[in-house]
Amino acid sequence: MIGYLKGTIAGIQKSSKHVTLTLEVNQIGYDLQVVPRLLQQLPEVGEDAQIFTHLNVREDQVTLFGFSSSAERDLFRQLVSVSGIGPQLALALLDTLGLQDLVQAIVTGNTRLLSRTPGVGSKTAERIALELKTKLAEWRQQAGIAIAPGAGPATNILEDVEMTLLALGYTDREITQALQAVGQSTTLSKSDDAEAWIRQAIAWLSQ
Repeated sequence: MIGYLKGTIAGIQKSSKHVTLTLEVNQIGYDLQVVPRLLQQLPEVGEDAQIFTHLNVREDQVTLFGFSSSAERDLFRQLVSVSGIGPQLALALLDTLGLQDLVQAIVTGNTRLLSRTPGVGSKTAERIALELKTKLAEWRQQAGIAIAPGAGPATNILEDVEMTLLALGYTDREITQALQAVGQSTTLSKSDDAEAWIRQAIAWLSQ
């Protein structure tokens, strides 16, 4: 119904549950619930911004959600189409992982990474991956989202490798990037040796 709004940032309100952006468009202030990480990309209060929107209508509430891009908005819509995934959980997934890492996790079936989002258990993560894996593989090409190929350790050792690297203090994003990078090696990509993956990932991260 409303594809996007372009206007002046009138204010930002933060609470323990939501971040609300007030955007003034033609002397009307629209309250948009946004992904917290969007604040890092916004200009200062009083400056102009374009926010892509999704209107969510319930019997007792009408909420306008705001996003930095049409791709992020469209991914939000894909997420809420999954049984059991409401708008707040979809926002949490986007905020925790970001657009590219979230698409990557779903397309490659990385349920451990998905379940890092508060409120997303292992069964919910599996349902998201199962229902959206094929859809997002096609959609990301149409949306022009470039993500790395699914190079990485086999599923049976993936958790061991990731947990070890996490224990060493690396972040999820660093680990994902490292495993994708070192996984391009044809020798390592065929290996089920968790220690070899860990050694190569640490070496890449230490460069």
